[in-house]
Amino acid sequence: MKNNIKTLGLGLIGGLLPFGAYLLLNGHSELNLSDQVIDGNRFNNARAVNMDGGANLPNFIDASENSLNSVVHVTTKVVKTQFQRDPFQEFFYGPGAGGREFKQYGSGSGSGVIVSSEGYIVTNNHVIDEASEIEVTLNDNSKYTAKIVGSDPSTDIAVLKIEGKGFTPISIGNSDDLRIGEWVLAVGNPFNLTSTVTAGIVSAKARNINLLSDRANSSVVPIESFIQTDAAVNPGNSGGALVNTKGELVGINTAIASQTGSYSGYSFAVPVNLVQKVMRDLIDYGVVQRGYLGVVIADINQELKEKEKLPNLKGVFISSVTEDGSADKAGVKGGDVVLKIGSKEVNSVAELQEEIGKRRPGDKVMVTLRRKGGEEEIVDLVLRNKDGETSLVPKEEIQKNVALGATFQELSSKEKKELNVLSGVKIQSLTAGKLKSLGLQEGMVITKINNEAVETVEQLTSKLNKKNSGVLLEVLTESGKKEYVGFGL
Repeated sequence: MKNNIKTLGLGLIGGLLPFGAYLLLNGHSELNLSDQVIDGNRFNNARAVNMDGGANLPNFIDASENSLNSVVHVTTKVVKTQFQRDPFQEFFYGPGAGGREFKQYGSGSGSGVIVSSEGYIVTNNHVIDEASEIEVTLNDNSKYTAKIVGSDPSTDIAVLKIEGKGFTPISIGNSDDLRIGEWVLAVGNPFNLTSTVTAGIVSAKARNINLLSDRANSSVVPIESFIQTDAAVNPGNSGGALVNTKGELVGINTAIASQTGSYSGYSFAVPVNLVQKVMRDLIDYGVVQRGYLGVVIADINQELKEKEKLPNLKGVFISSVTEDGSADKAGVKGGDVVLKIGSKEVNSVAELQEEIGKRRPGDKVMVTLRRKGGEEEIVDLVLRNKDGETSLVPKEEIQKNVALGATFQELSSKEKKELNVLSGVKIQSLTAGKLKSLGLQEGMVITKINNEAVETVEQLTSKLNKKNSGVLLEVLTESGKKEYVGFGL
């Protein structure tokens, strides 16, 4: 009897331990928004692939069923607006009066992946980059209007939000655990064919194909470390899921290698471990909080090995170090070779960029180096943002400088003199959002909003972030031409 009571007591304690841990984790008042809304594996129904599919082939039924209801069809409408001024009307009634708008219409489509039961969806930035309207169709054919939470051209990742509850989030895997030769499925909507599943294997990891360099403007630092697969991916698959044989998300399908625009044997996906960091930043802050090493790096090939008298081809070569950057302050020198970031070996620029891309400013990183003399050394460094700061920028501060996908900068006295204006705010950067969809570009200067002179960034963003209002912007192009842009919020 005593033994039975003892066994029962131990069982109760064992059962209460995970329950207590759950209460402790879920009752924490300091959780970020992304921790609260991204379901991850809280409802993980993923099951390993059944290899008894006949003729020794794998059976992907479970993996497909685990992911199909979490992959959505994303369709976009693109409206380009041009405003033709009427000088005669403006003379009598003021700037912007009597003008005419000319609109050009377009459309696009892609895929997305539900990561939250509250309606957060991950997709590619290029799927929604210039969209004026975004519609999401679920696997049960229900349709929702989506809003852009944030986007990151550096990784080609964006986060959307649809209103509602009880959506089916995908289980999230670990892309670091993927092995070359492992089976994977691509789930998406190629050629507007909804809920399509194709199978292939992981062909390579940490691929840099210079895709984002071609798409990005000069202010964007591309981070490319793609998973390469031979699963068939076509136009419309962009933003869809790459899943393992358990149906867990391991990547976001992004590109194909093709001369024709259709699948030719190779496709590429952003690894989910990098996606996770980006989507959490976008949900929590609206922008990505990115840390930088502050180095110029290069892959080590035979020519570089011989030129620099390196003992082997391992690691990533540091050509130079940015003054007062993270690496410089930690004593890293040009000519050093990075062998590891943390415990992860890095043997290409893509691998190093992926490892640093998973981290935020203020994160401490252990870097294993081989010095010029050949000795190995481990240094600890603290990542800094592009402004050299180690602390995260608070969300409240970000919102003062960001609106409708754009960040702004006040004009210097010199710029005001050159443009012959007394006030104005310059568009510093532009990602997917209302202003980009209207055709505004980086470098343009907004001088007035609703005929009121724009004096500060905060004055402009506070008005642009208001809902249910009409807006008329007076804009100076980089050539000095004055234009007017009107839209509703």
